[in-house]
Amino acid sequence: MNIHEYQSKAVLKSYGVAVPEGLPAFTVEEAVENAKKIGTPVVVVKAQIHAGGRGKAGGVKLAKNLDEVKNYASELLGKTLVTHQTGPEGKKVGRLLVEAGSNIKKEYYLSFVIDRQTARVVMMGSEEGGMEIEKVAAEMPEKIFKEYIDPVIGLAPFQATRMAYNINIPRR
Repeated sequence: MNIHEYQSKAVLKSYGVAVPEGLPAFTVEEAVENAKKIGTPVVVVKAQIHAGGRGKAGGVKLAKNLDEVKNYASELLGKTLVTHQTGPEGKKVGRLLVEAGSNIKKEYYLSFVIDRQTARVVMMGSEEGGMEIEKVAAEMPEKIFKEYIDPVIGLAPFQATRMAYNINIPRR
């Protein structure tokens, strides 16, 4: 299943996970209106394509005012973004996520993917953050932890706890 970042954050939010306030935008005008609704001093304008590496490819912009939001939205919408995952043909940006800026203290990586060898969903995590996770996997594989999820039982609480412990998420 391919879903965009704004869609995945809506799913997480519906389960009580704290996510930054964000709204999808399909036009420049909608991006500016969404930035007004969010009302934070800094918003992030993010290209929504099904590929990693959007930030390195220029698809993630920090806007400090509405003029910057308008300029970045104009620049990104309709642009073909080329990342290490799209190949040279790239992918055309048809939607954006306008999101409240965050003061990030620590970044983690967490994903759920299908392991075709075991025919199971595997939860993968790392305390090395989400940027360049492929490089982390190649150079420091010991920093990536996996939990294979039984399709009948689902993610067990002990697996979630073990992942949090392994990637050093601090207790509250």
